[in-house]
Amino acid sequence: MNHRAPWIAALITLALHLAGNAHYGFFRDELYFIICGFSPQWGYVDQPPVVPLLAALTQLGGHSLFLLRAVPALCAAAGAFATVLLVMEFGGGAFAQGLATIAYLGAPVLVAFGAKAGPDEIGLALWPLMALWLVRLARGADPRGWLAVGVAGGIACESKYSALFFFLALGAGLLLTPQRRILRSRWAVAGIALGALIVLPNAVWQARNGFPMWELLEAGQHGKNVIVGPLLYVVLEAAITNVFLAPLWIIGVVWLLRRPRFRFLGYAYLVLILEMIVLHGKHYYPADVYPIVIAAGAVPIAAWTSRVPIVRVAILAYAAVFALIFLPVELPILSTSTFVAYQDAVLWHLSPVPHGALQTEHGAVPAIGSDYADMHGWPEFASAVRRAYDSLPAAERARTVIFALDYGQASAIRFFEPTIPVISGHNQYWLWGYGNARGNDLLELGGSCWKDERYYARSRPIAHYVTPLPVMPYENGLTFLACHGLRVPIRTLWNDSRSYI
Repeated sequence: MNHRAPWIAALITLALHLAGNAHYGFFRDELYFIICGFSPQWGYVDQPPVVPLLAALTQLGGHSLFLLRAVPALCAAAGAFATVLLVMEFGGGAFAQGLATIAYLGAPVLVAFGAKAGPDEIGLALWPLMALWLVRLARGADPRGWLAVGVAGGIACESKYSALFFFLALGAGLLLTPQRRILRSRWAVAGIALGALIVLPNAVWQARNGFPMWELLEAGQHGKNVIVGPLLYVVLEAAITNVFLAPLWIIGVVWLLRRPRFRFLGYAYLVLILEMIVLHGKHYYPADVYPIVIAAGAVPIAAWTSRVPIVRVAILAYAAVFALIFLPVELPILSTSTFVAYQDAVLWHLSPVPHGALQTEHGAVPAIGSDYADMHGWPEFASAVRRAYDSLPAAERARTVIFALDYGQASAIRFFEPTIPVISGHNQYWLWGYGNARGNDLLELGGSCWKDERYYARSRPIAHYVTPLPVMPYENGLTFLACHGLRVPIRTLWNDSRSYI
């Protein structure tokens, strides 16, 4: 057994991400995570606390895109490490380990999780590690390993709420198979209790604030998110994992279901996907599970080709070529113009999935895609707001507060222009409140002072923000309005401005 293989896979993954991650600019959500992390709490309207805290820690010494994205790079490396360990646990040798590593690096959704700070980065490492520890427990390992499973599950849930569904899927897989015997251990109870204890503070926070996450998810189901049927959902799972490499994990699911020792993982995958289909989850919500089934798929392929070395070489070459072809989809290694040209010339011709089918939210998207678009223009936007704010007469400026329409705008201002007072009704910003603002004078970034004269007696345009950068369309062509003469109490204005979505 080659104990160096997991480390080699991890180091290759880490080097790839460290070299490729820190391009373009800060992603909209990354800015939001940083600002949330600088106001540490047990929870936030739309996320648990782990990722915001990690994001903020990377910025304590000043703005650093490299340090921010070094965290997901490390998580991706840990995920590669766990993937190869799973291959070894399933009985796979060097070929299977290499094939699984290439498929892991060739899955755009997994590359995306390791390319920018986000809630899925932690699960990239912890979901396959939980599967590994459960396999070992089922094979007779020290039952105290349940404590590690509980800690990993708790941290994963404190990073992204969808990890709870993976935890439930694993439980269902165990209950449906003879491996349910490992649940009878007092250490299993202790591990599950430990995970629940880790999650408890966030659960209490959500309860004390009226479970805003449920309200946000419900709002997303009624207009914001693209809802797809079961068949298309399964097709999209193949697409986000690289349709040319997806047969590997599909084989892995079948192989797990046919192996009594590992069948509980096959059931867990099916239950997880069923949960996401029923609950209308976005296609990438369950994606941290794919290192597990990728690892499983590499093992039978290795067995089938054990006596035909040339076929193994061809398979590795095939996997490497398609991994490289799709690498720029989620790793920002090409200039924006080059990427658009590459996408038009190569990717759309190769992909059997129609253009736009992978979009998870309604609305226009620039040619570069929503993820890359949201990595552009934020410093320029904050500078434009600064110029508009500074253009106000001194007396007016002293009593004016910026009202941002979404957390991207608000976070960009707080990050790049921290001396400007800014509030917003979007998600966590609404819960933070309006501070000392009286509301009589606002500089609204887009919109029309809430679209009618109910709130303000008068308004005037201060600036019109237009950028040639490939930003999201709704963040371009904005008119900055100075709004005066509040007609209602500030509390009424604030309650009406709330937007949990």
